[in-house]
Parts: sequence; structure tokens; C-alpha cells
Amino acid sequence: MPDMDSSVVRLFVALLIMTVSGCDGTPIPAGHVTANIKPEVVLEAVQPPANPVPEIQPDIGSDEPQRVAHREPQPVLQTEPSAQVEEEAAQAPLKTAIQPEIVSTDQPDPETHQSHELGFRLLGQLVPPGQLQSVTWSASETFSGTVIPNAVLVVNGRKPGPVLCLTAAVHGDELNGIETVRRVIHNLNPEKLQGTLIGVPIVNMQGFQRHSRYLPDRRDLNRFFPGNPRGSSASRIAYSFFHDVVSHCDGLVDLHTGSFRRTNLPQLRADLNNPDVVALTEGFGATVILHSEGREGTLRRAAVDAGIPAVTLEAGEPMRVQDDAVQHAVKGIHTLLDTLGMYAKRRFWGNPEPTYYTSHWVRADQGGILFGAVKLGKRVKQGDVLGTVTDPITNESSSIVSPHNGRIIGMALNQFVMPGYATFHIGLEAEVDDATLEATELDFEHAVALYEIDAGEPE
Repeated sequence: MPDMDSSVVRLFVALLIMTVSGCDGTPIPAGHVTANIKPEVVLEAVQPPANPVPEIQPDIGSDEPQRVAHREPQPVLQTEPSAQVEEEAAQAPLKTAIQPEIVSTDQPDPETHQSHELGFRLLGQLVPPGQLQSVTWSASETFSGTVIPNAVLVVNGRKPGPVLCLTAAVHGDELNGIETVRRVIHNLNPEKLQGTLIGVPIVNMQGFQRHSRYLPDRRDLNRFFPGNPRGSSASRIAYSFFHDVVSHCDGLVDLHTGSFRRTNLPQLRADLNNPDVVALTEGFGATVILHSEGREGTLRRAAVDAGIPAVTLEAGEPMRVQDDAVQHAVKGIHTLLDTLGMYAKRRFWGNPEPTYYTSHWVRADQGGILFGAVKLGKRVKQGDVLGTVTDPITNESSSIVSPHNGRIIGMALNQFVMPGYATFHIGLEAEVDDATLEATELDFEHAVALYEIDAGEPE
């Protein structure tokens, strides 16, 4: 019996050792508590039920140190994005809660141009309200490859309103317009201006630097508007200027003078068949108006064809700055600004000037020295002597006689002239029959073009 008890005791101790050490006999550190986790419990942990039971927190009041068995991360607790989510996130645009919406202002709104509160954008520059700023337009490159910058002056008023553009020196030798733009722009207070005034003192910088009416290739820039980006040099310059500057305007005043030693009475050239153009001419006060649709290729004609009311303001002669002509032009533009509600600076004029619907250029019949007998602006009658042409070799003289009643609105200065040279420009208030005007030019620009053709100049 003692032997049996001893055997039972030894068997019990062996079983106890196996239980404590584990099946493989590896000792378990003291204090380690094992958990009898059944396989089905592990499956439930990996695949939680639809309504998972909240995790049970350890009893913090127990003196026994807590041990948590190591488990694989559960899918419902996964924080790393999957490959699909990363791909979708990479393709989606970046958005943040504080990122403002960016609105492009490179192109003006077709109806309101731009938001006036943000400023007036031109040539990549933003001019804030109430400021005068100079921006740069580069027409093209010269044969040496250097860029010629052209200054564009922008006066953006404190309040919104029309956008009016003043252009000068499309012909590089016409200086009165340059001075007119300077006086108008720099005598305005931007805080009092309603709308925007754009002033381009020198459009044809290449001609201006050469003291020439033309571009270096002898082309007349005012025959190529609105231009062609793939055409001649003149056509490309015209295209750049028209689309970068003129297309942003609601109205245009193109400043010119006479050409080839001619002078002009201050006058507006305008298409009086266009109601919007007529409305623009009415703002200039006492200034002579000559009806003219404008020749194709001129800046004025291109602007009107594009829906921008435009007029040509002629005053004085080329290669000189004439104070009387400049003062008249400045006065007329200030009156226009007041009429348009852009700037309160009305000028008071005298008697209103007439509107001429036709005109006639009187040409010399022989070559020689021209001596004028009338002054610019003089009213003449049919048969009046306007001047004489004297041959310096034979001393023979011939008189230039007015064929109509009218007014001298343009004339050639005393100089040597060739036969057929346009000498006196008469504005006609009365209708003239077609036969009388058959061989004449009703538009001054057309007359100049004919002279250039006779002289072998390109159109």
C-alpha cells in the first residue's frame, strides 16, 4: 500500500510539472499568466460582428499586474490607406479648407471687362483703382534682335466706368498727338476719374526713333490693322497692338496730324453712318467733323468694324509740336471725358463748328514752288485763288483756284511740289454732284495713299 501511494504521488507531480511547463517542457517565467484562447475566439477577433462589443478595460483596482496577449492588427482598426485609396487620392485635385478659389483674370469678361474692385488688367499688369501706372507693350523685334518697349499709360479711376483709349504716333513723325496724350493723362486725378483711360503716346516706336512716318521697311502701319500674326512685319505689329491693347477698350480716339508737310485744322474724322460713332463725336464740343468711313487697314476703321466706336482727331502738321493744335485737342478730349461721365472738367466752347459730309482736294497742275494765299480755316468761294505755283527756272506761275464754296480744313505748307500734288483740302457743307467729285478723294487718308502710290511708296 505505501508503494502504491508513492507511485500515485510521483504521477501527480509529473502531471503537475507538465501542466506548469507546457507540453514541450519549456519553463514559463514566473508571474506570466496564459490565456486559453480557443480558435473560434481568434476568428471572431479577426472578423468582428456587425455590432462589436466594446473593449473591456483592465481592472485598475487589482493588485495583479495586467498582461495583454499579442494579437494581429484588426482590419477595422487599420489606418494605412489601401493602394486603391492612394491612387484615387493622387488623381484627385488638392483641396484644403482655407484655400481660396482662384479665378483667372487673364481674359476680360466680355460684358463687364473685369471686376473694378480688383483693378484693371492690361498686358499682364493689374492697375488698382485710383492709380496711374505705366505698363509695357513690345511690338516686335528689330533686325538686331532687340525688343523695343512701348509705354502704355493706364489711369484707373476710383469708380467703374467706360474704358477710353487714346493713341498717338501711329505715324512716327506726328508729334502733336504725343504731347496731347501726355497733357491729358498727367493732368487727371485718378481719384476723380470714373472708368479707365488708356494712353499710348507712341505706337510706332520704330518710325518715331527714325523721325519717319513709316516703319523701317517703308510700310505705313496705318494700312495694316487689325493685322495678321503670320503676315508681314507691319501686319504682325498691328495685330499685336490691336489685340493686346485696343480690344480692351470701349472707345478709341486716334490722334494724327497732316503728312508730307501738310497741316490740318483740328477736326474729327468719323463714320457718321454709325450711331455709336456719332454719339462719340458729339462729346468733343466745337470741333469740325468730317464724315469718312475710313480706309480699310486704318486703326479707326478696324476698331469700328470690331464694334469699338472710334474717331480720328487730326490737328496740325508733322515733325513739330504746335501748342495751338495741342491745346485744342486736349480741350476736346477733356470735354469728351465730361460728356461720357468719366471726369468732371467741362470746357466751354464758342460757336459750334459745322459738319462736313464731303470734301475735295485741289491739286497743283504744274511743278514748282507753292505759295499759299489763304490761311487754315478760311471760308472760300468758288473761283477764289488759294495759292500759286511758280517754276523756279522759267518763272512761270499758275494759280490754284477753288472749285467749290467751303472751308480750308487742310493745306500744304509752302514747298516744292510736283504736278498733281494735293495742295488744299476744302470741306463742303452743300451736296456736290458725283461728276464733280469723280476724280477727287473724299477721305484725306485716301488722298495721302494716292500720293504715296504716285511716289512709288508701298500701300
